[in-house]
Amino acid sequence: MKQIDFENRYRDRWEQLEKWLKVGDGGAEAASLDLPAAYRSLCQQLAVAKERQYTNQLIDRLNRLVMTAHHRVYQQQTLRRNTWLWYLLAGFPRAVRAQIRTVWLATALFLLPALVLGIGSYQNDALIFAVMSPDQVWQFESMYDPGNRVLGRERGSDSDLLMFGFYIKNNIGIAFRTFAGGVLFGLGTIFFLVFNGVYLGAVFGHITRVGFVSTFYPFVIGHGAFELTAIVLAGAAGLRLGQSLVDPGRHRRLVALRLASVEAMRIMYGTFLMLVIAAFLEAFWSSSTEIAIGVKLAVGGLLWLLVIAYFALAGRGVAGPEHEVQRGA
Repeated sequence: MKQIDFENRYRDRWEQLEKWLKVGDGGAEAASLDLPAAYRSLCQQLAVAKERQYTNQLIDRLNRLVMTAHHRVYQQQTLRRNTWLWYLLAGFPRAVRAQIRTVWLATALFLLPALVLGIGSYQNDALIFAVMSPDQVWQFESMYDPGNRVLGRERGSDSDLLMFGFYIKNNIGIAFRTFAGGVLFGLGTIFFLVFNGVYLGAVFGHITRVGFVSTFYPFVIGHGAFELTAIVLAGAAGLRLGQSLVDPGRHRRLVALRLASVEAMRIMYGTFLMLVIAAFLEAFWSSSTEIAIGVKLAVGGLLWLLVIAYFALAGRGVAGPEHEVQRGA
């Protein structure tokens, strides 16, 4: 192949890559350029140019482009290793704040039914039986009986470690159903948020009525900061999916759903981590009867303040990985 034909064949790709490297990965070319693949192709083209002894001007141009692309690829690989750290410190709370209206809607769908059933079950001892069977009610009462060796589960139940696994499975199952229900135009998510709010409120009201306050509230306050918040966030992510189907805008519904799922998963990754933390606290901290009630309440209150402060303040004014790449260009 003559040099002129070689240049005509690859000139557009070189110019696109040069422009991309100059303006960074935030430009319009970002979506259409696979940098690692472009870098590998460029290395092959440089090798061909050297083998065929094309002009020094062309070889120098390709060599400079290869070196610049190599530097950028190395930066992106370094950033990927730090992506999870950035996500935990800034990306997760920023993703939540970006969907704050949906988060508030999910909070209302979960909290309002919980308050109604909580107050109702406290005032009327028969209302709890509209939500669960007598056996379930007895089971909850036995779980928070002050005479238990451990709290939050029946006497003679499995070890803390096995309960840790059970709590992870149970919590993530609830969150996933709440999230996945969003594909039913949001109706599934709304159902699970309201249902869990009703169920939780009924338990709170009934257990308070029977007088197990000294065991129940110290038990739930610690892990509740992570578990209840995570359920609401899973609901917000599900509602975002539902919103994309109800109002897809200028996109087709499947395209809108795919775009919304990217935003939703930015919330769900952190939500799953919160549920693991909640399960650990529930199994090893909340269930212990050796820790003083005052200590549990104080630590639980502090955890709630930390969770609220994290989502309200973390990540403000912090540049994301994409900005770090552009600064390094």
